[in-house]
Amino acid sequence: MGFFSSIKKFFGSEPSPKEDSTAPQAAQEAEAQPCPPQEAANETLKEEAQEHDSSTEDTAQTQAEVEVQAQGEAEAAAKAEAVRALEVAKQEAQAQAQAQAEAQAQAAAQQKAQEQAQRLAQEQQAQAEAEAKALQEQETARKAAEAQAQTQAEAEAQAQAAAQQKAQEQAQRLAQVQQAQAEAEAKALQAQEAARKAAEAQAQAAAEAEANLVAQAQPALSGADDADSAMTLRLRSAEPRLSAWLAIILEGVSEADELLWQRLRFLLRALDAPADEAERFVQDFQAWLERMEYRWLEEFRSELQYRLALALDLEDEEDERSRLFIKLTEGLSRTREQFSKQMDALFSGHSALNDQFWEEMEELFIMADLGYEPALALVNDLKERARKANVTDPHAVRGLLHEAVQDIFKAPRRIKAINKPEVILMIGVNGVGKTTTIAKLAHRERMQGKKVLIAAADTFRAAAVEQLKVWADRVGADFHSKPTGADPAAVAFEAMDIAVRDGYDVLFVDTAGRLQTKVNLMEELTKIRTVLGKKHQGAPHRSILVIDATTGQNALSQTKLFKEAAGIDELILTKLDGTAKGGVAIAVAMQNKIPITYVGLGEKLEDLRPFNGKDYALALLGEKQQ
Repeated sequence: MGFFSSIKKFFGSEPSPKEDSTAPQAAQEAEAQPCPPQEAANETLKEEAQEHDSSTEDTAQTQAEVEVQAQGEAEAAAKAEAVRALEVAKQEAQAQAQAQAEAQAQAAAQQKAQEQAQRLAQEQQAQAEAEAKALQEQETARKAAEAQAQTQAEAEAQAQAAAQQKAQEQAQRLAQVQQAQAEAEAKALQAQEAARKAAEAQAQAAAEAEANLVAQAQPALSGADDADSAMTLRLRSAEPRLSAWLAIILEGVSEADELLWQRLRFLLRALDAPADEAERFVQDFQAWLERMEYRWLEEFRSELQYRLALALDLEDEEDERSRLFIKLTEGLSRTREQFSKQMDALFSGHSALNDQFWEEMEELFIMADLGYEPALALVNDLKERARKANVTDPHAVRGLLHEAVQDIFKAPRRIKAINKPEVILMIGVNGVGKTTTIAKLAHRERMQGKKVLIAAADTFRAAAVEQLKVWADRVGADFHSKPTGADPAAVAFEAMDIAVRDGYDVLFVDTAGRLQTKVNLMEELTKIRTVLGKKHQGAPHRSILVIDATTGQNALSQTKLFKEAAGIDELILTKLDGTAKGGVAIAVAMQNKIPITYVGLGEKLEDLRPFNGKDYALALLGEKQQ
């Protein structure tokens, strides 16, 4: 039974008034009984006794009332004490509840602190494990690098030992040959005296035989001189163009045989080429034909003319420019077909140069892959040109557009003098034709008699080194590389050292086909530039970005980002043949102010040609109307 139940029971146990009234009632009943006569004498005494009893009863009653009052007061005090105890118990219960709440809160806080401490310990353990793993990976990489370096050193040592052994064997063979020669000379000296008399006897017969041989050969020599003289006269009377001269010397030639080589040597002598350069040209072309497995004239005639133009510095002559313009026109045919139709419709649909005309022209430029900002800038330029020339006829805007496009491609003059070797850094994303472009540039330099080295610093992409090696062998350039995954900057440094040491004229450094969004690869490109500059002052002398004309607006973003990250000097626009997005060249030149130096117009080595803004404008826009 609880505390509060005991209090209630206490207050419920008060005495009943009926129990206290039984004694007076019995006294009244006794007084009602009649007294016998013999007791009359004692009547007085009895009355006194009754009075005394009555007084005693009053006193008892008074005492009972006092006791009842005291009992009531005691009960009241007990009740008060119970109320006070109840209040105290209530306060103690509240205090106990508060203490329990505080204990629970403290326990929750301790549990939370323990959980936080546990999580912190887990994070610290994870961090420690990650650091340990990173250190382990670094150690593994260091050991791998050391192993690779050791392997390379062993390979170099083996190669050096093999070279020394080979040199020793050659020296031994040379000594044997010299000994045999000395023995032969000794025998000859011994036999000389014996043979002198016989020689004197035979001298007259030998002289007579020689005279006979000269007499027999004289008609043939006379015929050859006559043929050379006739060909010389034909060359002098022909138009001073390489194609005309080549047509003359190739008459009667159908394949790569001795007649072809005689005619080529004759043409080079007639053009006053040094004999050693002429012979080197013939030998290089012979080697190229063997690698390509070409035999018939129609298979290699175009390449032969291209090589002669480079070797004789005749690429800028009118005939060669005409060939280039034809290829450029063919390459831009799809772009010109779309662009010219829309341009003709624009000119025919307006009679004045109003706002609607200029808005439609801007839309036309945007559709031709110029982009919004270049298109707007070109329209504003045409407006200003029309205002200055007082042009009001829409058809006359075509001529203004020709002039504007030519001005866009005007390249600023720059100092071309360098301290050899010239270092050219090749940049571009995968798939733009960078590898073949390097080969074509190296081919041009080789045809001009320069010593060329190609460095394969693209060590990230699988098979990149092998592909570039095949092209280097094909164009006759030397090649330097390291295994896939090697440090690109180390490849560039070693190639630079070789180029300086061995007297190369040109060094091409291929770089990874890095995406312009890859920050670490951009940083690697900066590292390569720094390494080259430290090894050879002023290097790289040219940084060329190769972009794909078929990518349209993506070529613009590539050029912008590479310009900011790598400091681009030149642009080469590839795959211009057969694309409908040839207008991107205008946008790239306008937006980035970087000259386009070459354009790719096909897969052959001769299909990389110098870019000419005037020819491009004519091939893209058609004839300029007067």
